[in-house]
Amino acid sequence: MGARVARNEVTVTLDGEGAEAGLFGGYLAGHGQHLDTTTLIDHAKPHGTSRELYKGALDGKARAVFQGKIAVRKDAQKTDAHMLNKTLLLSTEAEIDTKPELEIYADDVKCGHGATAGEIEEDALFYLRARGIGEDQARRMLIEAFLKEIVEGVAFAPAHDRLERLVSDWLAAH
Repeated sequence: MGARVARNEVTVTLDGEGAEAGLFGGYLAGHGQHLDTTTLIDHAKPHGTSRELYKGALDGKARAVFQGKIAVRKDAQKTDAHMLNKTLLLSTEAEIDTKPELEIYADDVKCGHGATAGEIEEDALFYLRARGIGEDQARRMLIEAFLKEIVEGVAFAPAHDRLERLVSDWLAAH
């Protein structure tokens, strides 16, 4: 949030047997912002576990790029890895380019990846509107609920509270 153009690059190498990693991120963009996220989780040893989840909401002419890669080396047998990127497109002009990627050289692994992009569900919006909630407030509630998984994953209370305020302020402005 906040930058006209932003690039985040995260690389994690799981270089110990049984090592674990989690990458969880969120992004909010509007008004022509461009956000670019590139991640790499490199499983170098056996029995590693990784989970990656990035969620975002794009409004106006915002554009985001998500390039996530999970690499599993030949010796990293029994790896368990999963990556998912989910994006809400809040306008017809918003764009997401997403490229989740698996590069697997081991033969005894459990790995998955995926990406979704879509709009706010009309049925969910109708449900809230039918209960007397205005359209703008209903949209904010649905976007906030979509992002909640990322916000709630922040265990450090001051950072969690700050993130909640930032999301709330962004939603109020969009």
